[in-house]
Amino acid sequence: MWTLDELVERVREALEAEYPGAPNGRVRDLPDRRAIRWYSTIGLVDRPLGMRGRSALYGPRHLEQLVAIKRRQAEGLTLAQIQAELTGLSPSALTDIAHVPPGLMVMADDEAPAPHAPRPRFWTSPPAPAPAAPPPPPPAAQPFTGLSLGGGALLLVPHALTESDRDAVAEAAAPLIALLAARGLTVAEGSIDGSPS
Repeated sequence: MWTLDELVERVREALEAEYPGAPNGRVRDLPDRRAIRWYSTIGLVDRPLGMRGRSALYGPRHLEQLVAIKRRQAEGLTLAQIQAELTGLSPSALTDIAHVPPGLMVMADDEAPAPHAPRPRFWTSPPAPAPAAPPPPPPAAQPFTGLSLGGGALLLVPHALTESDRDAVAEAAAPLIALLAARGLTVAEGSIDGSPS
């Protein structure tokens, strides 16, 4: 692939042999860097093949496009007319119009463009599944203190109980234990198998 300066030099060499020049003084005989960038912006010349650092890289098709533009300008065509002609032109027809000497089209082995893999059409494929969120960490183990309320009922509290806490809880729980016993939901005192009383 060629840098922009190398491309301009190849265009000059291609036109040097048999290019009569533009019929009026308003068109340059040789496109400069700025003109080539503009041609690429308006779609008259393909975009660069890639980049090497900050330098755009060009290939043989760009050379043919630029030489064809200059040859058509020498015939008096406007850029709009040239663009209409070159849009959708087959590669062989472009080669015929440009008539670039074959030696200029050859790239050194280290210059040959890598084959382009087709770009994936991202809009036709379903999106990749989002990675599963990691499970939340288990809550920190907190020590509980168990307090027997009688009848097999056990109250768990997250803190250690003082003796006065135990007495106050037992007194407050007495109506609850009576209700549980009345409904048969407690274990008889001294029962070994846990069967209700």
